[in-house]
Amino acid sequence: MKKMTYADTGVDIDEKEEAIKQLLSSITTKRTGIGRPMGGHYAGLIEFGEYALVLCTDGVGTKVKIAEALKKWDTVGIDCIAMNVNDALCVGAEPLAFVDYLAMDDPNPKVAREIGKGLQKGAELSNISIVGGETADLPEIINGFDLAGTCLAYVKKNRIILGDKIQPGDVIIGLSSSGIHSNGYTLARKVVEQAGFSYTDMFPDGLYPGKMIGEVMLTPTRIYVKEIIELFKKIDVHGLAHITGSGLWNIPRLKENVKYVIEEPLEPQPIFTFLQKYGNIDDREMYQIFNMGMGMAIVVAKEDADQTLKVLKKHSDATVKIVGTIKKGSGVEVPSLGLTYR
Repeated sequence: MKKMTYADTGVDIDEKEEAIKQLLSSITTKRTGIGRPMGGHYAGLIEFGEYALVLCTDGVGTKVKIAEALKKWDTVGIDCIAMNVNDALCVGAEPLAFVDYLAMDDPNPKVAREIGKGLQKGAELSNISIVGGETADLPEIINGFDLAGTCLAYVKKNRIILGDKIQPGDVIIGLSSSGIHSNGYTLARKVVEQAGFSYTDMFPDGLYPGKMIGEVMLTPTRIYVKEIIELFKKIDVHGLAHITGSGLWNIPRLKENVKYVIEEPLEPQPIFTFLQKYGNIDDREMYQIFNMGMGMAIVVAKEDADQTLKVLKKHSDATVKIVGTIKKGSGVEVPSLGLTYR
């Protein structure tokens, strides 16, 4: 069986990065004074007196097609909020408010109500307010629906986290994901399709007894707000990486001139075993597309590692453990799997 890759499904990461560069090259206007841009990575920061305001935006992606297939729409709102608030945390910010954008081919009150249930649950888990949004009826553009949103957060200027403090000797602590989260679904759906499965089939190989494939794939993205906000109160965090699309490649966004060595990776959930087996996907591709069991990576000084573990374990329902260290060099390595990304 031919090995499957993300590029084979029509999603080329390199082309995507080039498209982003070209888009940004056309945007040069910058405000001065209040609202002046202050940089960022997972989220953008702007000047606001004693504070920096933080903005980020994201959507649910093709995970919505599985929701459509199962006619189960009450969890994708959680995903939409999770993808945004988790990004905001990565610059040291506390999420405050959210606006959503729902585009549909045919406005359906029942579907909208169910999507709203997920948005409400995501807001509750994140301690944010949904202060507005927009709906669009786009039958000539949309097939089904698309859901996206934007998060507003804030951080005191002296508490901004951009990764500049990261140095060799620091420790990388991982927080487990809940599964695929909301990235890589174009490849994941292609695996299910080409292996001849349906989303309503019971999960094979005894991996998720009593659950349908689609049900497992709709598991909501984990929200890390509660535990990370508690961590900010007690630890001088050097960096945070939300592990989304591009997998481990997310981590060097924090600081490029050090090497992130993942010596003890978190164990991937069975959904990844399923995708790798039935898609014949190699380890290198899996770890640069999916989160592979780690939804958030936190970098702290070695002397703060024990206290960090204590705080996170107290306030999180995720698995928490030291997964690696920072060393001299560049890129990301997983020695146990022979993987190097540079």
